[in-house]
Amino acid sequence: MRNPPSHNFAARLLARLGENCSLVESASGEAFGAAEIASQTAGFASRFLSAGLCSGDRVLLSCGINPITALAYFGALYAGVVPVLLDERTHATSGDLILRKVGAKAIWSAKPMRQDWAGELNIPMLEGGCNAIDPESVKSFPAVENDVAVLMPTSGSTGIPRFVLVTHGNLIANTEAIVRSQHLGSNEKAMLIMPLSYCFGASVLHTHLYQGGSVVFDSRFMFPDRVLQSINQYGCTTFAGVPTVYNILLRRSNLRSMSFPTLRRFLQAGGGLAPDSVEEIRTVVPNAEFFVMYGQTEATARISCLPSDRLPEKLGSAGTPLENLQVRIVDEQGQKVAEGQIGEIAVSGPSVCAAYFDEPEASREKFCDGWLRTGDLGSLDQDGYLWIQGRSGDFIKIRGYRVGLAEVEAKVAAVAGVCECAAIGVEHPEAGEALALFVVPEQESSSNGSGFLTDRVKQALPSQWTCLSVKIVSELPRTANGKIARSQLQNLA
Repeated sequence: MRNPPSHNFAARLLARLGENCSLVESASGEAFGAAEIASQTAGFASRFLSAGLCSGDRVLLSCGINPITALAYFGALYAGVVPVLLDERTHATSGDLILRKVGAKAIWSAKPMRQDWAGELNIPMLEGGCNAIDPESVKSFPAVENDVAVLMPTSGSTGIPRFVLVTHGNLIANTEAIVRSQHLGSNEKAMLIMPLSYCFGASVLHTHLYQGGSVVFDSRFMFPDRVLQSINQYGCTTFAGVPTVYNILLRRSNLRSMSFPTLRRFLQAGGGLAPDSVEEIRTVVPNAEFFVMYGQTEATARISCLPSDRLPEKLGSAGTPLENLQVRIVDEQGQKVAEGQIGEIAVSGPSVCAAYFDEPEASREKFCDGWLRTGDLGSLDQDGYLWIQGRSGDFIKIRGYRVGLAEVEAKVAAVAGVCECAAIGVEHPEAGEALALFVVPEQESSSNGSGFLTDRVKQALPSQWTCLSVKIVSELPRTANGKIARSQLQNLA
């Protein structure tokens, strides 16, 4: 398995497994060591090929947060079969439309599925594990750099995602760059609470195994203290989460009363986390570094990283581009703007993908002459640090002035008694647009009454930010990746 003869990402990863690496299911304790990871990967590769799939064919993977999903995923990559990643919680109607859209020739799921998509389309339905076989008995697909490895869904709030054509070369380039940016060693063990169908979750799996480390899967974050206990039980060195996760840890867990002697780093991506919350996490768990990151599925995963030692002077920044990427800020015509000016963030480099699956028009708009037009607005300072102002669609105009929803949410989240906040724009007869806020209170604050907190939130807003309503809610609607589902908030408003 050493020195794989191609760009096949799974083959390269297997060649780098450390003797002590493992994939562990936290709740059950089920574990797969290095030899089992290799033999199970080969077993799944054989199973997919035996089902009649050929290199380049697509197989839909119903992704749970567990080791068996990772092994099936690696098996598909190893065989040259292209996995189409779909969160196992996907609604039946959306899943059926996606399956027809991508033209998958088989479906795999760790457990029986509630809907019979395979029967309706007359394609194989593969469930559960596989027979472990000698990895030397199955040759890996001799992938070249530009061969498509996986169809990765974008993490928008709509029901039907776009699928990004991620190549084996993209995976290798982005994985190696992330490893260097986070200084990952061979004795790392990540706590993973995100599915592989989210590029952030997949990148944590990729990077830690690629360095010969381990990954612990835990799907119980609805009970955050259980996950915190598992970090210590398994000696995890890395914890990764989106902003919602960190807000929950700070407000609805026993994080402050626990110590984490093995934890070395927090990883945060998937949107902006309020600077006050970043500093609070660092104060509560001082032995762990905190890496703020920015990325997009269209760039495989990660674009930039702000290491912990630069937080004091660059707090609020998304850091500098990974060493193999270029970032520039452009205007609506795609022309580079002056230093410090706000424009659209564009990215170029070996981890930038080439297109969406079967969406030529959207691909032409998003991927332009080797540059990814991210749709995010930001600026670069004189030191080359990226400051994100929000998505081009995440701004509203109040009385002619542009207001970023991310800025609003951060300001409200800093109000005493607020756990988290989501903001949207609604029509207003005088201001043109106004804010509608949805606020989740801290547990202690809920007993004080909603009117008390609503008044406090309104008082914290600048007078020029016309606010039409503040609604106190028990939770915010979210996509499968934990991001705010703004389309659902529009219906609520």
